[in-house]
Amino acid sequence: MNRVELMELVRDYQVGGVSRRQFLLRATAALGSVVAANTLLAACTANPNDNPPPVVDESQSAATASETAVAVSDGELVSGTVTYSGPNGEELMGYWAYQSGNEPRPAVIVIQEWWGLNDHIKDVARRVAAEGYVALAPDLYHGVVTTEPDEARKQAMALVRDEAVAEIQAAIDFLKGQDVVSGRFGITGFCMGGGLTLQTAANSNDIHAAVPFYGSPLSANEAANVTAPVLSFLGTRDGISASDHEAMHAALSEAGVTNKFQLYDGAQHAFFNDTRASYDPEAASDAWQQMLIWFETNL
Repeated sequence: MNRVELMELVRDYQVGGVSRRQFLLRATAALGSVVAANTLLAACTANPNDNPPPVVDESQSAATASETAVAVSDGELVSGTVTYSGPNGEELMGYWAYQSGNEPRPAVIVIQEWWGLNDHIKDVARRVAAEGYVALAPDLYHGVVTTEPDEARKQAMALVRDEAVAEIQAAIDFLKGQDVVSGRFGITGFCMGGGLTLQTAANSNDIHAAVPFYGSPLSANEAANVTAPVLSFLGTRDGISASDHEAMHAALSEAGVTNKFQLYDGAQHAFFNDTRASYDPEAASDAWQQMLIWFETNL
């Protein structure tokens, strides 16, 4: 998208020709930055009856754009926004990262907490990528990020589980067409994302390893559909029932699925999130190392 096309996008949004979500997706792809796209959106909203706001000069951006991806390379990691087709042909967006170079490597899908695709989840994706994987975090809230529990709860409740799993599968399908992906897929997620990690493992034949952090466990019937090895984490001070996780893992064992359940004494919900008071450095470090070994063994 050139400067003229971006100006036309601004005009289309101001007259109602495109939705907020469509604007953010297309502006992010053009500018190479979600922040820049949101800044432009704010300017559009603030001046609905004025001339279109100044457009960021694309020549000043370090990002490179194509039909599917916007990425920035820091010499070691390539990272940025990616867009791809959804299950019904709609345009979806996510954040991906991988090490520079063209050699194929396994991919890991990173699923957000109920706050949205925020900086913490992007940082986790980069950390996964630094370990030698292609990491992709789908934006399941379609541009919405919040720090308010009430808003997060609202967004999570509005999320339809089967639709979210279908969008995660769309992210996997997109990665199948990328030269840097070897064809082996792992998945990890946190809180809401932990539950979706398990749901995806129960509904997708493409998952080869699953690592949910404090997610809602599967029922015995759902667990019977899982074929990928599952490593799950939970703290004893979490509101999620440890006995329910134990029952899920018993069902996985009954189905012949390799699995492990790690329960951390004294750890709270969201013990891995280093931006929150619940962060437990010891538990988080141990879980991270176990996850890496799990992926290395199975991917």
